[in-house]
Amino acid sequence: MQQPNQRGGGYRQQQQGASPMAIRTKKHQLDTSTYTSLAMARVWRREWWYALIPFAVGLLPVLIWPSWWWLASALVLTLLYVLFRSAQVTGVTQVEQTKPLFEKLSYEFDNKQIVLRRNEKEGMRLTWDMIGTAKREANGYLLSLQTPELPADLVGWKRWMAKTFDTPIFLQVPDRIFNSATDQKLFDAMLRRKNLLPGGAAAV
Repeated sequence: MQQPNQRGGGYRQQQQGASPMAIRTKKHQLDTSTYTSLAMARVWRREWWYALIPFAVGLLPVLIWPSWWWLASALVLTLLYVLFRSAQVTGVTQVEQTKPLFEKLSYEFDNKQIVLRRNEKEGMRLTWDMIGTAKREANGYLLSLQTPELPADLVGWKRWMAKTFDTPIFLQVPDRIFNSATDQKLFDAMLRRKNLLPGGAAAV
């Protein structure tokens, strides 16, 4: 299972303060159940057809030995796959590297970085090139992290597994955590300037 890119590191003492022009938010906590439901929806919208593979493999013997038992075995194989893949998604909330994403944090956004701040001294820094996509939702934004680069020594079927069955990691930025409507509009414009939302460099 892929873990989020660690170039930004974990919590650490911030050596440089945020830019005076940074957009600062109120604190927000991404609930693990919310993450799980959103991540599951993304995974199964993209990979639903993978579940057909174990089902087809389980039915292959029917071509030689017709029996309802093969249908049952195909269904069991499919169920096992679904449980395995779902466990990968839910496991993200328990992994040490990703636990900070589910703490109560305030965000600071500027043109160079995103700081996920636990308090005045501790924060986790992400650079904008670590954000793969952004999505505007009814009540906020979802910023999806890029899939991390795989180690060079990871080869063969292990590399294929890691690349194929990656798990989405994202930041949830609700509208309600902005300190003003102006901050929310500035953030929206920032995402457009960085081509993470359609519309290019929207003026505010």
